[in-house]
Amino acid sequence: MSGPLQPVPTPDSEGFWSATADGVLALCWCGHCGRYRHPPVERCPGCAGPMTFKPVSGRGTLFSYIVVHRAIAPGFQDRPGHLIGLVELDDQPGLRLSTQLEGVTAQTVRIGMALVAEIVPLRGGDLKVPIFRPAS
Repeated sequence: MSGPLQPVPTPDSEGFWSATADGVLALCWCGHCGRYRHPPVERCPGCAGPMTFKPVSGRGTLFSYIVVHRAIAPGFQDRPGHLIGLVELDDQPGLRLSTQLEGVTAQTVRIGMALVAEIVPLRGGDLKVPIFRPAS
């Protein structure tokens, strides 16, 4: 296998994948509650209203992270020591997205650091995914 396993878009997540294909980070939005919800769902868990996808700023802070020293998923064997972060987006308190972190190492990463999203191709397929890098 030349890259990571490829996600399979579902009816609930199709808006996310359509947005990333266009280079935009968009998450589930409930117009009734006025809140983002992630991961994608068909109905708002707060009010049962219909969900749409709405772009987010792509800016946030690092809430938590792990350093992956041993690849357990296909397609990442060439990346020992890569970082996976939980980013809290600036758009809404508590709105968090797990993602690959780039441009930092285990020695330079810090909880609370400002990050910005970049939409990049996912190796081995046609999908694009958000990664986060330190904000300049």
